[in-house]
Amino acid sequence: MNLETRARIEDLINSHSIMVFMKGTKLMPQCGFSNNVVQILNALGKHFETFDVLSDMDIREAIKEYSNWPTIPQVYLKGEFLGGSDILIEMYNSGELLEKLEIALAS
Repeated sequence: MNLETRARIEDLINSHSIMVFMKGTKLMPQCGFSNNVVQILNALGKHFETFDVLSDMDIREAIKEYSNWPTIPQVYLKGEFLGGSDILIEMYNSGELLEKLEIALAS
């Protein structure tokens, strides 16, 4: 990944408490996995920002390298990579996600 793309990714991640790199937008997810993440965050009532990786092939490929995670969506909390759809579903079902979000967003 080039330095400009890395800087764009870091700016997005560091500018928003919860940042989701996904296919589509929060109003119109373009895949089931991205929709799962949107539904979970909406159910928890947490404000989050999204970036549509379908609109930018450089970001789409570079975010996978940045996180060392091969799939989209990718969720970041206060600059920390949380995971994708499956991990968020597990964390949501166990109650861990709400706890982690409330602690991080309170600080």
